[in-house]
Amino acid sequence: MPKNFNFRGRSLALPRTHKIAVAGAAALGAAAVGISAVPSEAQTTTPQAAPQVAQVAYSTEQIKDVKASVTDQLAGASLKAEQIEAKQKAEAAAAAKKAAAKKAAEAAAKKAAAAREAKEAASRAAKRAAVKKVYPNNLDGWIRESLDIMKKHGIPGSYDGIKRNILRESSGNPKAINNWDINAINGIPSKGLLQVIPPTFKTYHVPGTSWDIYDPVANITAACNYAADRYGSMDNVNSAY
Repeated sequence: MPKNFNFRGRSLALPRTHKIAVAGAAALGAAAVGISAVPSEAQTTTPQAAPQVAQVAYSTEQIKDVKASVTDQLAGASLKAEQIEAKQKAEAAAAAKKAAAKKAAEAAAKKAAAAREAKEAASRAAKRAAVKKVYPNNLDGWIRESLDIMKKHGIPGSYDGIKRNILRESSGNPKAINNWDINAINGIPSKGLLQVIPPTFKTYHVPGTSWDIYDPVANITAACNYAADRYGSMDNVNSAY
């Protein structure tokens, strides 16, 4: 019967041959484990690294920037439109103001021209008045001057009609006086070229002539004014009137 051996507390020493055998068995086991871990389809060459997929980075800051840019563009367009509209309004207002100024200038020019024309007309009239027409101091001159005055006052009469009555009444003597007819008897004798009594001369006196009943022009003009009122014209008088 074998003896009991107590190995507690001691190690069993293997001979050298046993150590070699154990080492060989361990090597074979490791190799087997390595072979079993490699897939059958695996290539012996070293595989190349797979291409890296680019990572796309998204940022909310970029979206905000785009939105802000669009808003700025819209605001800029709106501001530009307002500026264009304001410019057009300003141009229209300037054009209207220019047209109004032109119209006012034209009106002022017309007014000034009218005033100048009126002034020139007044000046011409004044010059004509200053250059008084000179009539001969005789029967012909007296009749012609009286006719010009009668024309201004619308009193009818002709040269021949006046001369004819003068020659019959006074023979052309401006100082002639009738002291024998009924008028003389009544104290109001007929006087002058056309033998006018003082009350008739006073009533039919024409402005612009003398108040002297013996003045040739004043006498002729007053007598013709009376004849026009009573007979229509001195031309219609052929006898004492």
